[in-house]
Amino acid sequence: MTVLEVIVSATGYLEKHGIEQPRLQAEHLLAHVLGLKRLELYMEFDRPLSDTERAPLRELIRSRSTGVPLQHLMGTAAFYGREFLCDSRALIPRPETELLVEFLLKEIKDQPSPALIDIGTGSGIIALTLALECPDATVHSCDISSEALALAKENAARHGLNGRVHFHEADLLPLELPIPDWIIANLPYIPHGDIASLSREVQNDPLTALDGGENGLILIRRLVEMTAEQFTGPFGIALEIGHDQADNVCDLLASHNFRDIRRLRDYQNVERFVFAKHG
Repeated sequence: MTVLEVIVSATGYLEKHGIEQPRLQAEHLLAHVLGLKRLELYMEFDRPLSDTERAPLRELIRSRSTGVPLQHLMGTAAFYGREFLCDSRALIPRPETELLVEFLLKEIKDQPSPALIDIGTGSGIIALTLALECPDATVHSCDISSEALALAKENAARHGLNGRVHFHEADLLPLELPIPDWIIANLPYIPHGDIASLSREVQNDPLTALDGGENGLILIRRLVEMTAEQFTGPFGIALEIGHDQADNVCDLLASHNFRDIRRLRDYQNVERFVFAKHG
């Protein structure tokens, strides 16, 4: 079978099993197996593939058809123009989170040596991207999961950030950290009762990275309360939230003496982020 014939066959199989964008998914997986960029496949459509070359693809296509995410099968995920290691230890990066980083970078662009704390860091994409985009920043990266932190450290090494980002295993906010300029958090915000209805792909993310409790706001509420109590000086907070949580989060922040509360929208025009100042 040629490259094109393999792609057509794999596309049909994935489509039959309800996978979205089956052609794109098949191309990504074949390029991964062959060690090529996806677009390079178009130059090799007539290349014959041996059974030895097709065997690993068959296993990947079979796994993808059962809902195993493409990023887990390839071992990487793209974020803010870079490739990060990605597996079942942490949440797969979402495109809207790039906007959280972009909005924050605008906030700190004129600030010399900003101090930043990323809460619930997962694979480290937010903290590491901020460190790469803002080399003078002091960045702390926190997560309750030792497995997620291990992945974040692997990503730090991958991007030459060993020693630049400080990692902490903690339940939200470590007590020993000084007042930052900004706290950034993309915490679990899905209501517990909604977890079972999520797609097969999302179900492969760690439950602790999804479950925000009964109303989705348990961890966000705890973080707001904790920061307002722990830090007496001025700081900012930047949150990624659920699609219908902006009103509740803004009220929560206002009740803990946050000011300059702003709602920011994602690519789908959803109020996905809330920024505020304290002190």
